[in-house]
Parts: sequence; C-alpha cells; structure tokens
Amino acid sequence: MTPIQHVGRPGTVSERVLRRTLWQRQHLHERVPAGHPSADAESMSRHLVGLQAQDPLPPYLGLAARLDGFDPRTASAALADRRLVRVLLQRGTIRLVTPQDAVLLRPLVRPLLDRAGRTAGNAHAAAHLPVASVRGAGREVLEDGPLRVGALGRALEERFPDVPGSALVNVLRYVEPLVQVPPRALWARSGGVVYQTLDRWTGLALAGSHAPGADASHSDPDATRAAGAGVVRRYLAAYGPASAADFTAWSGITGARALVEALGDEVVTYRTEDGKTVHDLAGLPLADPDLPAPARLLGTYDDVFIAHAGRDRATTPEARARWAGSNGGTAATVFLDGTLAGLWRATPQGKVDLDLFGTPTRAEVDELADEVDRVEALLAVPADDA
Repeated sequence: MTPIQHVGRPGTVSERVLRRTLWQRQHLHERVPAGHPSADAESMSRHLVGLQAQDPLPPYLGLAARLDGFDPRTASAALADRRLVRVLLQRGTIRLVTPQDAVLLRPLVRPLLDRAGRTAGNAHAAAHLPVASVRGAGREVLEDGPLRVGALGRALEERFPDVPGSALVNVLRYVEPLVQVPPRALWARSGGVVYQTLDRWTGLALAGSHAPGADASHSDPDATRAAGAGVVRRYLAAYGPASAADFTAWSGITGARALVEALGDEVVTYRTEDGKTVHDLAGLPLADPDLPAPARLLGTYDDVFIAHAGRDRATTPEARARWAGSNGGTAATVFLDGTLAGLWRATPQGKVDLDLFGTPTRAEVDELADEVDRVEALLAVPADDA
C-alpha cells in the first residue's frame, strides 16, 4: 500500500493520519524483518534518536515491538561492547543511545541539565561549590576506573567534606556526561549503577567548549544551531509531523522554532484539525488513514507515548488519566489501533497480566494474544551466560 497524504481541507492533516504516520515511522505498524540491514538495536536506536531507559527492561520491550525476531541478548552485547550506552540526555532522563549520539546530544541538552542539576535530589547541599570544581574532582576520581555510586560519593566527600557524597554525585551526573556501565541493564542479569565518564568509556570526547576543562562561554553558536537542526531533522523522520513544542517536550532542547527555520526548504508545514501548526520533512509521505495499527505491548514511557507535547498523539485524555492513576504513571502500556488502551505487568512467573481500559474487538483480541505470546517469550530468554 502506498502511503498517501490525507487532508480534510487544503493544508490540513487529520488526527487519524497523524497517529498512523507516527505508528508507521516508529516501525510499530510492521516490525523490521529479521535479516534486514537495519534490524538491530543500534540501527533502531539511531532511528529513534535513543530509547527511554530509566529502568533496564523498557528498551528491550521497545526494540521487541519494532524488530521481528528480536533477541534481547544482541542489545545486551551491544551494551557490553560499548556500541550502545546509557547516559543522561533528553529531558534529563537516562537514554539508550549510540556513543556518537551521546556525544551529539549532550551539548544540546546541557542548558536543561545545568538547570536540573541545581535542584535534583539533594544537590542544593552543593550549591555553594563551583560546578567546575565538582566536575574536575569527579573526573579525577574516575581516572582509575568506574565506581559504584556509593564509592564515588565517598571519594568526592574527601574533596568536599562539608557536602554529602550523594549530593556531590547528583551534581556530577548533570554536569559531567556519565555512562551507567555494565552489568547495569544487561539482559536478565542487571546490576547496580556504576559510573564512568563518557569519553573514557567510549573513546569519544565532547568537542569545543563542552570538552572537559573547556570554557563554556566560548561556544560556537553556528555549530550548535547546525547540530540542533540535525536532531530536529531526525526527530521529524521518526516522530513527525510535529510542532516545535512537540520537539521541545521530547528533547528538552529550547529554541526549537529557530531550529526548524534553519532547515529551510527541507521542511513543509501542515495545520491539524484543531488549528495547530506541525512540521514535516519535505518528501516524506503521510500514512494512509487505513494503515493497520496492530496491538503492541510497550514499556514504561516509550517514546511513542511521550514524544509530543501533552502526550496526546497516541492517547486520549481519558486514557492518560487512567495511566496516571496507576502506580503513579509508571505502568507498562498497551496500545490498540495506535492508541493507549490499557496497562500490563509481568508476573513473577514471567506471564503478562493485562488491564485494558475497554472491551477489545475480536480482531484486537487475536492481536493481543499474539503480542502477549511474543512478550512472554521475550521474558523467558535467558541471560547471555546462561
């Protein structure tokens, strides 16, 4: 089926087409077939500009929903081999990204992280310390190798004895790119948080004013703008059409309107049915409104859910209220017909327990059965060394 542009009136795009286009670009309408050159965790991470990874399991669920025949041990091996890393990036959350994307994104989200680092946890206890001093001390402490959070805090306390180590670590993780190194988040055998600096772990350093010891006031605005516009381009390819506000909600990067404008003729503009302006890459087709959007079981905070302002692209207000009322909005999610339709959890026995918001159609019951089988099979995969 050839994707078509579906408009209700010239220059407008329907909500249904927006949702179907998101589903298509996310590879959720049809998984990337096994054996395809891009059917691996690294390629999908690049396409999505990272996966939400606050907890170890959700990235594996997100990959399994998008890659046919996905073996979680391949993504685990990519983490172990440093081809993927877990680092604080968009929105001040942990993301699973390639090292190259970590280096690209970190300077762009630095203003957000600088602000968040002043209020995160008990970081206020270190507010009187120069940020550069904490960053420098942290890098020195980690010269001899990765450290667990507690050990890192104790080592920093020796440098700044009037500040709790936990506060110093809180500051450091926002001002210095720190990787959560394995075994954290390895498949079926995750460990506690252990930190190492991004450059030491990957061999890739941040450039210019963002490099260790550099003067942040000497940044290159043209280079920053070009990098930001490049991320907007990739965001639209995976999550568009979308507004500047959508991009900021997904990334935490401000000045999105100027970044969109920097793309010039690469971008086209539509109006949504409720009058909002959304942008897309010129030449990218919109999805057929009748494109199938089969059932998918996703993890907590999958980007298909949180990549737009208001989280309204793939949800309804009623569904969001149900989600927010369940475990403080941390439950894994069920999508039917491209829309949030329920929650699920894994039982201690590795079974999927569904909590749907409504009654599914007969076809959706069959789709759900297939997805439950897939996820239960995924959860049963043993660790790399089993």
